[in-house]
Parts: sequence; structure tokens; C-alpha cells
Amino acid sequence: MTSYIALLRGVNVGGITVKSAELRTLFESLGFTAVRTVLASGNVAFEDPASSDGGPAAASVALKSRIEHALGERFGYEAWIVLITREELEGVVAAFPFDAEREGWHPYVLFGSDAADLADLLQAAADLDPADDVVQAGDGVLYWHNRRERGVDSAFAKLAAKARFKPTTTNRNLRTLDKLLA
Repeated sequence: MTSYIALLRGVNVGGITVKSAELRTLFESLGFTAVRTVLASGNVAFEDPASSDGGPAAASVALKSRIEHALGERFGYEAWIVLITREELEGVVAAFPFDAEREGWHPYVLFGSDAADLADLLQAAADLDPADDVVQAGDGVLYWHNRRERGVDSAFAKLAAKARFKPTTTNRNLRTLDKLLA
């Protein structure tokens, strides 16, 4: 059995409403166990009794597709998720390269399905003001630390929100990821 984390992109914003209880019920109906939602931003921790730890990557791709299809059918939108094992997420969180407790700063991880898009975001981040945004590459993710008072108005937030990157990226606060691992 493998423990997974699903991070849904674009829910509970832009008219796509997914209630946590309904999300949990959907995942349970797919045969998953120990289903737990965290916050209302589309975060689900669950176990898949049908999978074996360390199974082939193709199984994860098929599982991701199955979940996205079920989400689309149930909630009526073109679903896209990041599907990551608990073990992989533990590694992502442990590798956060900045001081996550730095006063006045938000710690984020940006997940992406397109390595070229992540590379383009990282390259563009080189021109940012480090007093507001700091970005560093990780294993299949970008780590982002931004000054709280800038928030979604920061240069990197605006860059990552561009239409070009929306279909392939989603970000989470490091504290949310910690809650998923708790």
C-alpha cells in the first residue's frame, strides 16, 4: 500500500467549488483509505490499497489520470492534479532551502508537470528583487520565499499566475504541506 498526496489545481477559486466533505467522499468511492482533506484548497492525503510501495511510475500516471477523470466527472471541470507519494513530499519539504520561520516571509513550494515551464520560471526569477522574492530549484519543484507584505502582488506571484503557467503549476504554502504530512 502506498500513501499519496493529491494537490488539486484551481479549486475553490474562479467558480470551481469543491467542498472538502465531497472531495473526501469521492476519494473513498475510488477505493482509497485513510482519506483526509486539509484546508479548502484541494489537498488530499490518502492510501491506495491497490498499489505497492515503490511500484512502477506508470502506475502513478494511471492513478493520476483516474483521479483527474473522477474529479472532472463529479465536479464538472477539467481537473489537473499533482500526485506525489508521501515519501516524495517528505523529501520536498525537508529540502526547503530557506528559513521557513523567517518573520514576515511566506514559504512556498511550486509544483509543476512541465520541466521546461519550471526552468523558464526559474530563469525569469533571476531578475527579481531578492528583497521581495527568492526562488530556487528543487527536485521537480521550485522553492519560493516571498515577503508577506508583497503576497500575491509580488513579481514572482504575478509571473507564476500568467496563463502560460497556470495549466502546469500549482503552489502550496510549506505549512499546508506540513499539515498534509502530520
